[in-house]
Amino acid sequence: MVNSVIKRAADAITNLAHENSNIKTRVRMEGGIPPLVELLESQDLKVQRAAAGALRTLAFKNDENKTQIVQCNALPTLILMLRSEDAAIHYEAVGVIGNLVHSSPNIKKEVLNAGALQPVIGLLSSCCTESQREAALLLGQFASADSDCKVHIVQRGAVRPLIEMLQSADVQLREMSAFALGRLAQDTHNQAGIAYNGGLVPLFKLLDSKNGSLQHNAAFALYGVADNEDYVSDFIKVGGVQKLQDGEFIVQATKDCVAKTLKRLEEKINGRVLKHLLYLMRVGEQSVQRRVALALAHLCAPEDQRAIFIDNNGLDLLLDLLISMSPKHQQDGSAALYKLANKAAALSPMDAAPPSPTPQVYLGEQYVNSSTLSDVTFLVEGKRFYAHRIALLASSDAFRAMFDGGYREKDARDIEIPNIRWEVFELMMRFIYTGSVQINSEISQDLLRAADQYLLEGLKRLCEYTIAKDVNLDNVSDMYDLSEAFHAVSLRHTCILYILEHFNKICTRAGSAQLIQRVIPEIRNFLTKALNSSRSPSPSDRNSQT
Repeated sequence: MVNSVIKRAADAITNLAHENSNIKTRVRMEGGIPPLVELLESQDLKVQRAAAGALRTLAFKNDENKTQIVQCNALPTLILMLRSEDAAIHYEAVGVIGNLVHSSPNIKKEVLNAGALQPVIGLLSSCCTESQREAALLLGQFASADSDCKVHIVQRGAVRPLIEMLQSADVQLREMSAFALGRLAQDTHNQAGIAYNGGLVPLFKLLDSKNGSLQHNAAFALYGVADNEDYVSDFIKVGGVQKLQDGEFIVQATKDCVAKTLKRLEEKINGRVLKHLLYLMRVGEQSVQRRVALALAHLCAPEDQRAIFIDNNGLDLLLDLLISMSPKHQQDGSAALYKLANKAAALSPMDAAPPSPTPQVYLGEQYVNSSTLSDVTFLVEGKRFYAHRIALLASSDAFRAMFDGGYREKDARDIEIPNIRWEVFELMMRFIYTGSVQINSEISQDLLRAADQYLLEGLKRLCEYTIAKDVNLDNVSDMYDLSEAFHAVSLRHTCILYILEHFNKICTRAGSAQLIQRVIPEIRNFLTKALNSSRSPSPSDRNSQT
């Protein structure tokens, strides 16, 4: 009967003090904390539990109450209660300790010195999910104290149960275990332990969660593990880079954390890490080879691209993805090739209008279609265009062959041009006489055709530049055909980059499969040439030099 009254009194204090700071303070001022601490040693388990519940409530966000609970020597009894087989008892005990430790570094040290660490780790295997959750949260708080404590938590067996909890059906349990692992992963050896014990895959799975806090805790833990060189390869082998790149992250802090993780991985791609990845790309299972090639396309240094994608066949792995039956493989492959192409290309055709490739002396604007000193006339659409052989001979091999070779035009005074419109021919001649010309999109394709016919490379490049600015989803296939028909290499490269950048949208268009099949050889040629253009030392060469 007495114990029943005591229990009800303790429960009443719990209910009155819940989220009421004034009553929490009043209980302390009226001397309520010492008897509650004494009741932790009651022979009646219900009384023990009620007393612990009251202390838990009184300690929550009340520093004076926390201090008095510790001063009343509650810690030894609470730690004994952590070892209780009764889930209700150890749940209340770990809850009290959690509230005592929260935002109180000095009490945290006292709790650890009193021997709480091992029984708290033991609660990770409790049959009570609430106790497991509280224990994981408490270990995360312990781990933020100092580096030694982080190591001790792992050494005493916390990693495996925490990783098992990552796969629990309970969202809060997954969140707290990820929180604890994130704090533990700030130590180099702990990072290795988490990865070695299978923590990577369940952490990556949590990135798919719609719970922002859970997602962030998982991302933070992965950020820690990514700092360990010994497990960068494992990170990549399980598809971690693609998971980070493809994830839909809810809060900005998580997005920032993921960006830092990718940057951290990028900084690790050298030396023995790169050597191991190249080894995996040669001898690993096909899925692993592909993941490595995809990751390296995004993360490797420019000076390592040739060794990776030419010498070790990384380019073939990426190109194979484009013809895969899996849309995801195609998407990943195109994104990686686009990244690689951008890094490899010294100058995109769309970056700046190109200058004339062969500097020369021009007759000048005043001689364009001028009869002054004219020694040859072209007939275009029935109209005469006055020209000068000296300007034409200096402009291209086509005109040199026309006037110096065995063609009938060699000695002709009037030369008929049957296949070029007047305005196109006039612009072509203006370029020959001045070295520059204004080209609009309406005339650019006809002018490209004429420039190709007369081997005017400078004019051709200006036309390609103008056409490239108008490449879009509707015309990219036609533009690629145009580039092939008139040997427009720069335009072809622009089309390739556009196809890779907008691959997903292009795949929904009719005829896309044929287009992709056609461009793959040119993608290979483009990247092979770009990557071979500057011979950089292989990883083994640089290591031997070092």
